[in-house]
Amino acid sequence: MLTDYHNHLERGTLTLEYLKKFTDEALHQGIEDFGISEHAYHFHQTRDILSNPWVDERRSYDMDDYVNLFELAWKNDINVKMSIEMDYTPGRHLEMKKFIESYEFDYVIGSIHWVGDFGIDLAEYRKEWEKRDLYEIYRKYYDQVVTLAESNLFDIVGHLDLVKIFNYVPTDENFLLEQYDRATTALANSKTCVEISTAGLRKPTGQLYPDPKLLTMCYQKGIPIVLSSDAHIPEHVGADYDQAISLAKQTGYNTIMTFNRGQRKEVELG
Repeated sequence: MLTDYHNHLERGTLTLEYLKKFTDEALHQGIEDFGISEHAYHFHQTRDILSNPWVDERRSYDMDDYVNLFELAWKNDINVKMSIEMDYTPGRHLEMKKFIESYEFDYVIGSIHWVGDFGIDLAEYRKEWEKRDLYEIYRKYYDQVVTLAESNLFDIVGHLDLVKIFNYVPTDENFLLEQYDRATTALANSKTCVEISTAGLRKPTGQLYPDPKLLTMCYQKGIPIVLSSDAHIPEHVGADYDQAISLAKQTGYNTIMTFNRGQRKEVELG
């Protein structure tokens, strides 16, 4: 089986017509288990979780409209999972938990896009990398991976090493392996799966998420995986899955995790 759990409608509309462009492409790509996980910051209901000028300018959705879209899709026999991608926000565990439990998500993705006031993957913030301490950013990023895992709020951690997106990577390999080790130890002690995401191939890093050494640690510690394309347009659904599957199998993975209304099932990797 193939999954694609990390996809977004934000460049289009919350309509059945637009959603169907994604699900039709998933069928074309042979993806049996497909989900939409819109960024939580778009929704008014998450204002108490994450708020800053960049986010607040983009908050315009209501969760009722989102849920109604999926209910309409299911009534029309469209096979799609309902999810959310939440910006993991330190100090907001109770608020995140309340939001997650308010909806019948099939699964929930937790991702780290912010280190304090620094939007690490935003083009608008790219020059900030030159002004900040690289090792401090990496340490704080992986601090959040650890506490994300320890919160046990999320089924999947999104693009585990997103911090490499603009190719700012520490040259001290021991330091990097130390961050990988503590992150994967925390993930192994949680319910959180890791995604192999092809989105990095379309970013400046030009690499899959996560790095092969990081994924190897995941495998060695028994952390389950899913496959994702993080498509923001229909044409990117399932993009470069041959590379994702190859990396998974080269690492030793032969199974992936699937989700349905919060219940998980391990299946053979297609």
